[in-house]
Amino acid sequence: MIKILFVSSRSASFELNNDDIYYAKSAYNVFLNEKEVLSCVKKNVFSIYNLQPRTNYLLRINDYVLEFLTEEESSTLRVKDFGAYGDGTNDDTLSIQKTILACPSQGRILFDKGTYLVGPLFLKDNITIEIPEGTTLLGITDREKYPILPAQIVCDEEVIELSSWEGMPNPTYSSIITGLFSENVNIIGKGIIDENAQNSLWWINHKEKFNGAYRAKGVFLSHCKNITLQGIIVKNTPSWNIHPYFSERIKLIDVLLFSPKDSPNTDGCNPESSRDIEIIGVDFSVGDDCIAIKSGKYEMGMKYRKPSENITIRNCHMAYGHGAIVLGSEMSGGVRNLDVSRCLFESTDRGLRIKTRRGRGESGIITDIKFEKIYMNHVKNPFVINMFYFCDDDGKTEYVYTKEALKIDERTPYLGNFVFKDIICENVHQSAGFFYGLPEQPIESITFDNIKIRYADEIEAGYPAMMSYVDKMSRFGIFSKNVNNLIIKKLDILGSLGDDIDSDIKKLN
Repeated sequence: MIKILFVSSRSASFELNNDDIYYAKSAYNVFLNEKEVLSCVKKNVFSIYNLQPRTNYLLRINDYVLEFLTEEESSTLRVKDFGAYGDGTNDDTLSIQKTILACPSQGRILFDKGTYLVGPLFLKDNITIEIPEGTTLLGITDREKYPILPAQIVCDEEVIELSSWEGMPNPTYSSIITGLFSENVNIIGKGIIDENAQNSLWWINHKEKFNGAYRAKGVFLSHCKNITLQGIIVKNTPSWNIHPYFSERIKLIDVLLFSPKDSPNTDGCNPESSRDIEIIGVDFSVGDDCIAIKSGKYEMGMKYRKPSENITIRNCHMAYGHGAIVLGSEMSGGVRNLDVSRCLFESTDRGLRIKTRRGRGESGIITDIKFEKIYMNHVKNPFVINMFYFCDDDGKTEYVYTKEALKIDERTPYLGNFVFKDIICENVHQSAGFFYGLPEQPIESITFDNIKIRYADEIEAGYPAMMSYVDKMSRFGIFSKNVNNLIIKKLDILGSLGDDIDSDIKKLN
């Protein structure tokens, strides 16, 4: 069967409703009104472009047929009609921004093929921006051309968080695509947003502020609603590729996020204190975590207590990142209701990675996390849940690293229920699973249901988690300490050097 993921006035995305992981078992052809529009498609998720607004279409794959209607469109504005050159040399920022501001509600902004040299562009409500194949938005390398966003603004005597860096209010440079309180925006097409960081100073002294501000993101969405990125390639970003911040109803469909493996902090998509997020059919190859779900450090999380929640990740490919899907470490507002399925993890350091510690706060609750139908290959540590994460200035203090039980107070985080089902992990290096809860606040429940672990022939020993006083591991089974319930329904580990399960639970469920 075929599922509709997204329809705009000029495009549509679909998903095969099967049990296959990222790729379909057999390549297929796609017909639109009985005309072949895509051939030998391999992915479960695909998109079609160059459609007409308010038009009925009949989609067919083999014997499956689906009818859909494209959205209405009020007008089309071409950026070249507003003075853009598209020659890769002239600065087209002002011309494109004029086009955005002039676009009527439900209008489309269209780029003709070419390379558009740009600085930050700011979104407007109720528009579609189409960046077709053969079109590149190329980031200007001069940081002075990037406006700085303040950390906070005041509206009707209320402080509103506008911009952040690593979970705290901080000024940051505006991004090539910046949405501030924007609603109902589609960015579609097979074009490229190339932030051009490799030719700028963004990656030099990357931890330091410049003019009092931290690096730009690729796409930054602050307090936005109903924003969809479809088909776009985002690459070479100054820091995180996509950053939804206090936002909701954000969709990434059939998108490619790419930055070099050695590029600093170029996470793929990092929802922060955001809800109702769909990440479907996305291909990640980045210099840090592929997806890192956050909700602020102690001050921000405890103040707003706004979790990142109701997040669906499906039919995605994560490659070469530090972690495929990471929760934390800035998670003081909590993370809940995460559903990950039919994803392919390749050559990441970790598959699922949870990072927290004492000091993240009582509102730092992570629970109701489910991974199902996942294939991992050359993932060094498939499952890591670490409540002693040691990064940041205070990370190596005795308060963080002591294994003695401390008093539970307002600084103590909580990890709830985690379910892993129908997962194959091949060419594992260090540990099958590493779970270390706090002695005073153990991890509540971890369920393994039909999990298969196979180790690599040539092993790279290493530390399974970033915590003090942990030994390197190699071909280790499952390590579990301070976990209330470790439920093993079906677990097949072949080739571990010791016991398959090393747990302080005297009787496993």
